[in-house]
Amino acid sequence: MNRRSLYAIAAAVCLSATGLVPVDTARAESAISAEDADAQRRLQASDTIRNPSSSFSVTTSLVEYRNGKQSDAATVVVYSRLDPCKTQYRSLIRYIAPLRDAGKLTLKSGKDIWFHDPASRASVRVSPQQRLLGQASNGDVLSANFAADYRARMEGREAIQDGERKPRRAVKLRLAARTAEAAYHHIWIWLDEVTHQPIKAHFHAESGRLMKTIYYRRYAQQLGLPRPTEEVIIDGLEPGWITVMRYSDFTRRDIPAAWMQRDFLPHFRPGPVDAAPQQAATR
Repeated sequence: MNRRSLYAIAAAVCLSATGLVPVDTARAESAISAEDADAQRRLQASDTIRNPSSSFSVTTSLVEYRNGKQSDAATVVVYSRLDPCKTQYRSLIRYIAPLRDAGKLTLKSGKDIWFHDPASRASVRVSPQQRLLGQASNGDVLSANFAADYRARMEGREAIQDGERKPRRAVKLRLAARTAEAAYHHIWIWLDEVTHQPIKAHFHAESGRLMKTIYYRRYAQQLGLPRPTEEVIIDGLEPGWITVMRYSDFTRRDIPAAWMQRDFLPHFRPGPVDAAPQQAATR
């Protein structure tokens, strides 16, 4: 087999992994306006801010509020491993607290999401929209690069307030789902006009109903870039129903490929990767 054939096979594998169809690429690219191409580049830049460009883990604390009063809380560790084509993550969620949920697992591998309860040793398929806690769904907690699953369109520039009530100049993008792995039908997202930092996003169902609003805030230096360490999720129908997700312990890790297999879930045990992280979060 010649080298050109090998390159063609590799390209087909990567396209399959991202859910894209290898149609007439030149014609498709020519149909994209320069403005929308710029929108896609901005979205890709915002992805590198939300998520490191290598495999990593992060501790996520979730607190649910109803009308200003705390109603529930949970803590999980998310292990995210880039797939071979480096376009999207495979992720494993390990539940730490509350005690009744400790040891439970959720795995995202491609478009499939599996929940595993060690008490029953069963793994069942779940939806990315299924709630993990409050308004935080599986799709919100699992690492995802929007540019891999959505096509961006420029909708203009706006002066808005961010999640800390500070004025920001932002570009507004409309993201339309283009793969089966997309957790939402479409998203409106506002990015800082200069830095591309995500400021806020509206997540919509296919019917057009606003499901939730997320504010990205409390940026801090983590794994080489300022990243949002807190997300505030507001229900689309009940504004008094709010979930706050806080991120800590960002760590680069060589995450075993076996952890990202459904059949391995009953055998999962946190191992040396947890005891000896490759790089501290603030480096």
